[in-house]
Amino acid sequence: MSYAGDRVIYDSDSHLMELNDYLSTNADPGMRDRLPPLGISSNSLFDPKDYTTKRAHRPETVEQLVAMGDDITKGPKWHEALGSFNPAERSTVIDLLGFRKQVVFSSFVARIIFGAEDADISYGAASAQNRSMAEFVADDDRMIGVAMVPLDDPDRALNEINNSLDLGLGAIWISADAPGGRSPGHPTHDPIWATLQERGVPFILHVGSAPLNVADCWMNDGRPNRASARGGAEVIGSKDLTVIHHTTVRFISTLVLDGVLEQFPKLKGGVIEVGAGWVPDMIRRLDYAAEIWARSEPHLAGFKRRPSEQIRDQLRFTPYPFEDVSLLVDESFPELYMFSSDYPHAEGGRDPIGRFMRTTEALSEDDRDLFFHRNFLDLYPNT
Repeated sequence: MSYAGDRVIYDSDSHLMELNDYLSTNADPGMRDRLPPLGISSNSLFDPKDYTTKRAHRPETVEQLVAMGDDITKGPKWHEALGSFNPAERSTVIDLLGFRKQVVFSSFVARIIFGAEDADISYGAASAQNRSMAEFVADDDRMIGVAMVPLDDPDRALNEINNSLDLGLGAIWISADAPGGRSPGHPTHDPIWATLQERGVPFILHVGSAPLNVADCWMNDGRPNRASARGGAEVIGSKDLTVIHHTTVRFISTLVLDGVLEQFPKLKGGVIEVGAGWVPDMIRRLDYAAEIWARSEPHLAGFKRRPSEQIRDQLRFTPYPFEDVSLLVDESFPELYMFSSDYPHAEGGRDPIGRFMRTTEALSEDDRDLFFHRNFLDLYPNT
């Protein structure tokens, strides 16, 4: 029996844990020396540098972890986890989990790609990550690898999107910032949205699409000895959690109000690992905005579908396990939300299915099926 048991589950969020040469191995020769080193370290006895050549856990470690069986989510996290950086191990993990499909994101390179001031660094790092991700998922069609593409330069972005999709990657992770100082609804981005629509591939906003932490000034509480979760097992603290969705709300709201979802009705998008407690309120505000400002902003009056209908048709979100999914569905729509394990990150917890079963217990079995697998299939129609 697998961890999923008899329940059909598609996992919307998992991660590979990059080794230190993740970018340099597949960087263009002219970029290799220009990309910043990852310099990844571990909070435990595991040191990723030791695995640059081994590229797998020790055989005895693999044996011990496989023996955990359907308790694999209760095992070590981060680099210590089975399948965290070795693709053959990950295939074994998916066997143990019993998931039909698993989307795979990188863990550490988002701010190099989306936060670089030098466009050559940004696009060079993106190309290297996309090739490395394609290698990781190449031998198991249950894994959907996620490309990362900055949209600041639309021509370079479109070229990288097509290259990544030709490599077999199945989603495009983008920044939540205004690309190149433009709204995401700027007409110069139309070829990007049209390409994703035509090829049946979603865009993704994932935690890391914007800086994770509130500015240091907000941490200056005059109590230097007060502990923060930052830098430990968690990469964000309590203050960060309360506002981590703000950039995502701004991006999605602008996308909707500028008419992108209306113009490209088959375009799909996912918002991953940013929680979803804010989604019903965002939908209400967008409906209010479109109705109230329709006279002074006439393009809003031309919408054939209300923003809430556009979002219901085209966007999907992953709640945190501690959020009440039943309440979110009651306040919005059952088609919006998806299961995610976050394997092998600590934030996913030791029993993600159990936690989500509890937070969906008030749903009908049909709506639970939407959450655990059917909404995933809508976001990834080529699966």
